[in-house]
Amino acid sequence: NQVGLKNLYKLITKSNLEYFKRHPRVPLSELNRHREGLIIGSACEAGELYRAVIDGKPEEKLLEIAGRYDYIEIQPNGNNEFLIREKIVADESGLCDINRRLIHLADKLGLPVCATGDVHFLDEKDSVFREILMAGQGFPDADKQAPLYLRTTEDMLEEFAYLGEETAKEVVITNPNKI
Repeated sequence: NQVGLKNLYKLITKSNLEYFKRHPRVPLSELNRHREGLIIGSACEAGELYRAVIDGKPEEKLLEIAGRYDYIEIQPNGNNEFLIREKIVADESGLCDINRRLIHLADKLGLPVCATGDVHFLDEKDSVFREILMAGQGFPDADKQAPLYLRTTEDMLEEFAYLGEETAKEVVITNPNKI
């Protein structure tokens, strides 16, 4: 809504002018101050909730963190495959378990879950452009691009088939009226 749009502009401005450190940042205090009219999701693996799950935080702490959001985000395992390469997560079933844990937290809090592709490029073949950009920024694993291309609904349902058909449909085809 208009209030949310104005608050979003305020947060973007503050993140670039007051809190910029290598890239724009938004402190939780500012987000809380300008939250009206915005819908806030829990983010990708770099977000505080996903990291807290990886770190093995207790359920009470996870629920506290998850409660800050309007919806919980999960992503296809390929997006987080680097966690296996870096030995942070043992294997693909570990990534599945993290997504299941996030869904469990959302269920306990009555929050919707939204499966996103964290899209950085349109087609799978476009990963080469992101690889070039990341190599230029010094990323040693730039040649190991996550599949951050735009997936179809069918692709996403297949990605989350391990959740069971009903849950996969619920998280992939999120009802915006629930948010």
